Amino acid sequence: MELGNTIRKLRKQHGWNQDEFAEKAFVSRQTVSNWENEKSYPDVHSLLILSDIFKVSVDELLKGDVEIMKKQIHKADIGEMNKWGGIFSVMLLIAFIIPYPLIKFGGVLGTVILFLYFTVVMISALKVESLKKKNNVQTYRELTAFLEGKSLDEIEQAREEAKRPYQKILLAIGSALLSMVIFLLFYLILGK
Repeated sequence: MELGNTIRKLRKQHGWNQDEFAEKAFVSRQTVSNWENEKSYPDVHSLLILSDIFKVSVDELLKGDVEIMKKQIHKADIGEMNKWGGIFSVMLLIAFIIPYPLIKFGGVLGTVILFLYFTVVMISALKVESLKKKNNVQTYRELTAFLEGKSLDEIEQAREEAKRPYQKILLAIGSALLSMVIFLLFYLILGK
């Protein structure tokens, strides 16, 4: 963050030591030291006081820090999306394997467990979809751009949005076919 350097520079321009400045900002000298050494960050109230003391706008104080903050928030979004995407992927793989054994050997109880499991899978899928919608990430290209911290230009965005209806239909058909093949394999391997 650059705010610490900005505070130090402006404080020195006014000829104040940390104690004098701390008194004007209504904080301790240790707080000023923490700000300047980037160990802590001023709260909104303190930023307004600093803006008034230095006779600069809050925007000028935070000039480089806003972009850094956006990147930190962006990294948090990527982490959350990766986490939920991984959970959904593992659960989906398990969902292809467990139906036949649960129904064959578990009977009614197995069917209830299977229903509950698919409910949890759907909840994780909805979480992934809400993250994708929140970050406007729908297609593979958009996802890659998002994870690399890039954005698509308007033309690429329009092309990708045009593909979405077809992709979802093909994905649904592909998932159904894969499920049927796996179920059939289990049926043949485990016996009739």
